[in-house]
Amino acid sequence: MLRRQVLGAVGGLLLAPTVGVRAATDIRFALDWEFQGPNVPFLIAEVRGYFEAEGLAVRIDHSTGSADAVTRVASGVYQMGFADINRVIEFSATHPRPLVKAVMMIYDAPPFGIYALKSSGIRTLADLAGRTLGGPADDISFRLFPAFAMHEGVDPASVTRIEIEESQCEAKLLSGEVDLVSGYYFSVMMNLQRMGVDTRDVMVILYKDHGLDFYGKAVIASDRFIAEQPDAVAAFNRAVTRAMHDLVADPYGAAEMVQARNPEIDIELEKQRLALALAVNILTTRVWDGGFGEIDPERLARSIDQLAGALSLDRKPSVASIWTAAFLPEARARKLVQ
Repeated sequence: MLRRQVLGAVGGLLLAPTVGVRAATDIRFALDWEFQGPNVPFLIAEVRGYFEAEGLAVRIDHSTGSADAVTRVASGVYQMGFADINRVIEFSATHPRPLVKAVMMIYDAPPFGIYALKSSGIRTLADLAGRTLGGPADDISFRLFPAFAMHEGVDPASVTRIEIEESQCEAKLLSGEVDLVSGYYFSVMMNLQRMGVDTRDVMVILYKDHGLDFYGKAVIASDRFIAEQPDAVAAFNRAVTRAMHDLVADPYGAAEMVQARNPEIDIELEKQRLALALAVNILTTRVWDGGFGEIDPERLARSIDQLAGALSLDRKPSVASIWTAAFLPEARARKLVQ
């Protein structure tokens, strides 16, 4: 009863009459990847009419990754999207003026990491020396590995890195062609499980647990859309906030919405993928304590410093050039109920 009362109160806050947003404001929204469990909040807002209630006509499309989503939004072809904020930092470092900003944080912790089979004998970071790490050239976990290794006192040169196609990572790990692979936690673990691996037999090394305190994926918007339609950005965030409360209340039920957009998925696998993303990346202690959506500017500034050093960025963007909290619902609306 208390849970329903709290959720009802939150819903009342978010259903307050929207000021200044005209009906049917069109938004093209680019996901970070295919339709999968972890990006279900946006489908909840679509299917349950939360976007429509805010006067928005939102078209949700898949993309080929966070870098693709950032490029689409920065170009103005898409007004908003869902992408790794670190891709926003990279993109902004190569452009003289801001073209895209993050407007709501969804992943308080990033899913970056490296993974080995325990049968490889890898138990600690000291065991990485002399090993081979495989990963896609564009995978940020792969690209950040030298910085991670140095941070942990491991000579990056002691680990051989080879570029492999994303679709081949887990197969090459199982065949022994590489000792470790890089990638998103929930994707690698679910891929291995699908291939018959007991996830208890996997050595997981997440960067977030070793001092690289990055943020993860966020709702993003083009600077032009922010300037021309600020009320629509705020309305979008309100709709997603309602969806996040629904997701926490019934994560498995929400995951079934993904299958309607991607009929070929394994729905049970997507439920597990979503559960991992919620547990590790989305519903962190910080989020339970303070609510979701906001960031700590000092923490983001530190991560910009780390990323700039790790990737040898020519220019280091400011926090203000890649993030704004101006369109977030009030804090009490973003406080989730366990």
